[in-house]
Amino acid sequence: MLKTRYFVLYSLLMTAIVVASNFLVQFPLGGTLAGINLADLLTFGAFTYPISFLITDLTNRQFGPGTARKVVFVGFVVGVALSIALASPRIAIASGSAFLVGQLLDISVFNRLRQLSWWKAPLMGSLIGSVLDTVIFFSLSFAPIFSFIGPNDDFAIASAPIFGVLAAEAPRWISWALGDFAVKMLVGIVMLLPYGALMSVVRPMSARTTA
Repeated sequence: MLKTRYFVLYSLLMTAIVVASNFLVQFPLGGTLAGINLADLLTFGAFTYPISFLITDLTNRQFGPGTARKVVFVGFVVGVALSIALASPRIAIASGSAFLVGQLLDISVFNRLRQLSWWKAPLMGSLIGSVLDTVIFFSLSFAPIFSFIGPNDDFAIASAPIFGVLAAEAPRWISWALGDFAVKMLVGIVMLLPYGALMSVVRPMSARTTA
């Protein structure tokens, strides 16, 4: 019964994060910072999505990789279905694909490293998962080669200075991907704080999943 309650809780949290991130990724930040046009660098989705790795890692720590994968699949199915109503089908497909691959990779890395120092498994899992997630999501969402999935976003594919300030130019979605990954890493490091704080509460349920 306890496991079922936690499974439902983790699944609801995961779904909420996926849907919110799919919706927020459509909105670039406004304004400038130190001369950088933030619309060329970041979307709001970059700040919410890294929380999904925290949810996956807590599930993995408490119940093991099998249950963590089930939570990921629930987040994938429900999140994509709801995201189609809140975002474009192309964004939903790209997000679902990136989410599934990135989260499953995070689970594998976390499980391999869980016997090391408490912070190494969640940090390396989110780092490696985020690399693949970012590449898959932004390529499928905005790269012209994948336009068969859905129409291109003219603002996203228009040329702009990389990071909003460099002389070299690239499609704006490239800067979004780079900025998104940088924020994911920053938020991933910050997420170690709640992970560490919850370690005494979220304990492994069996000796086989000891972290």
